[in-house]
Parts: sequence; structure tokens; C-alpha cells
Amino acid sequence: MYPLFSPNYVQTQFIFLTGKGGVGKTSTACATAVALADSGKKVLLISTDPASNLQDVFGIELTSTPKAVPAVENLFASNIDPESSAKAYRESVVGPYRGVFPEAVVATMEEQLSGACTVEIAAFDEFTGFLTNSEIVNLYDHIIFDTAPTGHTLRLLQLPTAWNGFLEESMHGASCLGPLSGLADKKDLYSSAVSALSDPSKTTLILVTRPDISALLEADRASKELKEIGIKNQMLIVNGLLQYHNENDEISSAFYHRQRDALKQMPSNLKETITYSLPYVPYSLTGIENLRNLFKPYEVSTTLDIANPSVNLPGLKTVIDNFSANGTKLIFTMGKGGVGKTTVASAIAVGLVEKGHRVHLTTTDPAAHLEYQFQNGHLDHNLTISSINPKVEVEKYKAEVLSKVSKDLDEAGLAYLKEDLESPCTEEIAVFQAFAEVVAKSENEIVVIDTAPTGHTLLLLDASESYSKEIERSTGEVPESAKKLLPQIRNPKETSVVIVTLAEATPVLEASRLQDDLRRASIDPKWWVINQSLSATNTNDPILKGKASSEWEWIREVNENKAEKCAIIPWLPEEKVGYDKVKDYIH
Repeated sequence: MYPLFSPNYVQTQFIFLTGKGGVGKTSTACATAVALADSGKKVLLISTDPASNLQDVFGIELTSTPKAVPAVENLFASNIDPESSAKAYRESVVGPYRGVFPEAVVATMEEQLSGACTVEIAAFDEFTGFLTNSEIVNLYDHIIFDTAPTGHTLRLLQLPTAWNGFLEESMHGASCLGPLSGLADKKDLYSSAVSALSDPSKTTLILVTRPDISALLEADRASKELKEIGIKNQMLIVNGLLQYHNENDEISSAFYHRQRDALKQMPSNLKETITYSLPYVPYSLTGIENLRNLFKPYEVSTTLDIANPSVNLPGLKTVIDNFSANGTKLIFTMGKGGVGKTTVASAIAVGLVEKGHRVHLTTTDPAAHLEYQFQNGHLDHNLTISSINPKVEVEKYKAEVLSKVSKDLDEAGLAYLKEDLESPCTEEIAVFQAFAEVVAKSENEIVVIDTAPTGHTLLLLDASESYSKEIERSTGEVPESAKKLLPQIRNPKETSVVIVTLAEATPVLEASRLQDDLRRASIDPKWWVINQSLSATNTNDPILKGKASSEWEWIREVNENKAEKCAIIPWLPEEKVGYDKVKDYIH
């Protein structure tokens, strides 16, 4: 298996970490920073992650100004709040147009500048100084960034049209056009920052993944995207690898073998990347000593005795009973990748069928997980399944937008528009329109939808609809089926949103932000489901039992502070494939 990672393997001054939420970027970044500082290097650690728990890890309050970390000589930390940066940036762009343009136009501009792309570019704007300011750069041996920009953001920054007046002259109804419109005076600064990122003598990109398929696929996507724009000095860390297992403990054995099976399916691009591992540890990675222990070989204590409180939360059956009794017609499962949305959506659909309802289950999962989920088994005649291919829907949407505006754009403007249409928000809008068509055709059925649009996308669709009424040349028309679906989603008598999470810091923090975003669009999730909980199992493996103990902080946080109603699903030793086995999730 892969050798244990050591921070000494990284020689460059700039170190960027990237990976999907919940893989351990922040803990890896913190432990790396502590180890390098302990070795005598002067280190600055910067987080630009909105869900960062950097302050919790070190137990100190942090701001965008670097602050010395107590008990670690030579270590300084900074926590940039990209949400606040994006808010200030958004107002600087939109403010001059208030009272000048119609309200609907201003609302569209505001919402276009409220997406993930704008937050990321605002964060990039913040940390550009740490890459290019010689006074700062000369102070430190290493500057570590917890969270790297995506390839999409960096490609936007490299397009010349991003820096002219095109954005102020064109509104095409797509997703995030406009994030760069307030930064025209920083072209040279950004060019220097992108150049530093792609210089292998200056920058190392560390891809962090868990040993599971979805995290590996996300790391592979990020790796390829960033290689395309010149960031080729990459290494991979497989985090949370269970080193030992107890063959007599069903949970322990299944956990170990499932990780190994996932690694056998690692994409070929990642197999070519220098790869290290970090162990699955039973303790929370907060506090200096715990961080120092991460890079040391971990010895299992078979005498570890941890008393975990019993789980008193209801299971998924209670959620299904609630939907059945209330006559809910539209059910969305939402959450970050890797938390088990597809599995939970499948179990809810099967549970409702078992209660006598006709159900249509649809997904946008590109891995065709539903097809896999229900293989080798019968489907009840009351259950129908469909899948929406995001790539197909996005290409269709892009072609529609481009056909309507391309004649009015020069080559540079068209290049910018094409890149803008690569944003995550474009996919959400295209997929939402496809969902709307499915719902429109599903009469007398409960529709369960795996993966839903964010509040930002719903508000953007609303704004686009209002905008198209104001200005005829807008090409962001909202189809009739989507117009009908928008108010239906906001009607709690017809629609319910289930937020799926894991009992870990990042998934809970990100799910909380998702809930806030939905509430901004007047949608209030009724249920949170904590999935794959070790604390809800009877494992006696000392490592897994220790991990189960660390879940309690987050189970309480969800149950007491986040969720109106909360249910829990235990980590199951067997992957449930086929209609009859999916029923095992319902308890």
C-alpha cells in the first residue's frame, strides 16, 4: 500500500490543497503546517474555504491578517472569509446600477454574482496578494493554502475578454457571467498569480481524497482540469486509510475491504500521480498534539474502551411514514457528493412503494448509480426510474444560449461566454429544466429527485424570468415546465427537501450553508438524514469505535441546532443492491 505522507516531501514555497468536501483537506493542511514549522521552517497557513474549521483546529480566533499560532513556533495562520469578500465585491459591482436600471435587471445582476464562482473569484482576489506581494512572500519559507481554485476559475482569469467592457454590455441569461466585471484593474496581478501557480519550482498541488469512488473521481477531475492550465506538479494523498481490521468484527472487515476495492478502481490519471497515504485515526484532528501524531505510524490499542451513548434518533422509516401521511408529492434529496444522496433517495422511493404509493425516482448521477442500485432484482410495478444525463442537458442548454447570442459577439466575447457556460451553475440550471419536464409528465405519482438545485439557482431562474420580461433581447427564457415547478417547490404541502449529511465537520457545515441558501429562496428543509453513522452500529473495532465517539458532537449539532426533524442511518457492512436489499435501509 502507499507510503505514509511526510511534509518533507514538499519542497516548493507554495502548497495548495484541493479535494471534495469532507476528505480532510483542512486537517491535512494544518498537520502539514505544524510539521514544517516544527522542522524550523517559517510557515503561513491560509484558508479560503467557507466551511473551514481552521479556528476550531487551533482553538484561536482568526482573521484575514496572519496571526501567530500559540504553542507552535514559526507558524502563522489566516482565515479569509470569501463569503464576506464576495458580498463586498458584489455590492461594488451592482451598486452603481441601483436606481439606474429596472429593479428586475438589478436583481438578475445580484443573483448572477451570488453563485459559487463569484465566491471563489473573490477568494482568489484575497489570496493573490499572498502569491505576488514580495514583502509577504519573503517572510515565509512555505505558504500553504487550504483549498485551491478550480480549473474553471483559472481559465476564466486567463481569457482576455474577462478584462474588457463585455460584461457590462451583455446579459445572456446564463449562469455566472459577471464575476470578473469589478476586477478589471487587476489583470497584471492575476496574471502573475496564475503564473506562480503553474511554476513547478514554486507551487505543489496536493490532491486529497478518501479511499472511496466518489472522492477519487472528484480528485481525478480536479487533477485533469488543473493540468490543462499548467499546474502539473501534483501529488495525491489518500486520507483515512484503515491500516488494520478485525476479521471477527463485521463492520471493521467490511470497512477495510470496501476501501481496498475502491482503490483498485482508481482512475488511470491518478495512478500516474505520486501517491501517499494517511491513516484512519480514532481521534478528532483538533489540537496541536493530535495534528503532530497524524504523520506518525499509528499503533492500535486493543484495550481502548470507549463508551458511546446509544442512538435515540429515528430511522428512515419515520421519514417515509411522514411523507406518506402528509401526502407529499415531490421529494428532493440534497447534500454534498459522497454522503449517500442516491442511496437515501432510492430507499425513500422503495419505502413509499411498499406503503402502496406510485413513485417515480429520477437522478442526475453521472455514474448511473441507480441502474447499479437496482440490478439483479425485480422492480415493483408501482416504481418507475429515469436518469437525467447532466452532460447532455448542459450541451443542449449551451447550444441554445450560443445560437441566440453568438451573432452579436466577436471571437473574444464568444470565448468568454463559452467558458462562463462551463460553470457549475450552468449545469444546475440545465438539469433543473430537465427535472421540470420529468415532474410535468409524472401525474398521480410521488416524484423523488436525487440531487436538487441550490437556492442560488432557483433565485437565478426567478431573476431570469423577470429579466426576460424587462428586456426582450435576453435569451435566458425559463420554460413553462420550470415556471410551474418553481412555486411548487416552495409549497411545503407538496414538496419536501431531505438534506443528507455525514456526522463529520465539513459535511455538516456545508449542509448548513446549503440550508441557508435554500431558505434564502423561501424553501425550508424539513428533514436531515445523518447517513453512514458508525455510532449507530455495534462495532467493537477500537479505531472505528473511537471514530464513532467523535461523531456525537456533530449528531448533537444537527439534531439540536440545524434540523427541524432528524433521522439516522447506520454504516451498513453490506452494499445494498437490488430492490429487496434497498429495503434494508428502512428501519
